[in-house]
Amino acid sequence: MRRKIKLVALGLLRSGGMFSLVANSNWRQERLLILCYHGISLEDEHLWRPELYMQAELLEKRLEALRANGCSVLPLGEALERLRSRNLPPRSATITFDDGTYDFYKQAYPLLKKHDFPVTVYQTTYYTDHEVPVFNLICSYLLWKRRGERLVAPRELGLLETMDLRTELGRHRIVRSLIELSERENLTGLEKNELAGRLAANLGLDYAELAAKRILQLMNAREVAEVGSNGVDVQLHTHRHRTPEDEASFRREITENREKVRILTGREPRHFCYPSGVHRKEFVGWLEKEDVVSATTCDAGLAERHQNPFLLPRFVDTSGRSQLEFESWLSGVGSLLAVSRAASQRYVVREE
Repeated sequence: MRRKIKLVALGLLRSGGMFSLVANSNWRQERLLILCYHGISLEDEHLWRPELYMQAELLEKRLEALRANGCSVLPLGEALERLRSRNLPPRSATITFDDGTYDFYKQAYPLLKKHDFPVTVYQTTYYTDHEVPVFNLICSYLLWKRRGERLVAPRELGLLETMDLRTELGRHRIVRSLIELSERENLTGLEKNELAGRLAANLGLDYAELAAKRILQLMNAREVAEVGSNGVDVQLHTHRHRTPEDEASFRREITENREKVRILTGREPRHFCYPSGVHRKEFVGWLEKEDVVSATTCDAGLAERHQNPFLLPRFVDTSGRSQLEFESWLSGVGSLLAVSRAASQRYVVREE
């Protein structure tokens, strides 16, 4: 019900000219919309994880909307420099993709080239040398493929109970058990891939076929090098997609990630994105020591000149967002409403 009310309200604001008014305001011109995407489905990943994946057709509609709404789509580095110098063009936006998955290369990259839009890919690099699916994601995806069932748990996988695949929580518990098993036995990436293959066999699924389709895999070294040499801005996202809470381990993730990106692209990456949006105040100082100049979060909002450059907000676009909601963020109305809701919630908390 709340979502229906929101969409009706947005429709009234657009038809009443509010979208256009805000989009053309000095307020909007002083702010940068950083769009965040994750995966573009090769098959049915948007049904498995709609908060992470969307279909290529929907991405193309978003890109068309950027053009139709007169947005100035800038490279990330240029956009941040112009934000700080108060020199942004009207309705400024920049496009970012997290993780650097194969589906970016296969699905998103051709569309971005077609529309001639710059893009930044925050590339995690461990799996660029291992052309296998990301372990925790492929396990979740395999279990989802058999959703709605209860199966006998295979003892050789360390699962002692019946596998209840009828709910997301039940499937999550199994994935957690498999991750804990891999950590206890200190499995390598290839050994974890073999474990995922055994899970698929027990579920009656063809793991080799999935692997051949490159579902839930990252771009390999050749593909990262190719996009990097053809205009894609490849930046930092840690080597193993994690943010350790001790300084030495955290900074090692950055240095290993940077070295790999430098080798593959020939350029020095200095912009960073927090994996899964997880950020802590101490990370800022550690990033500064590694000569990083900006870091993006998954916190919703438009980036402003006075904000901490290591805590930049983005708009995370998903399959669940309507075109109307997306266009509200292009104009700036979506951000204004988000700020209003947050202020209202803070007020209620204080009153209680």
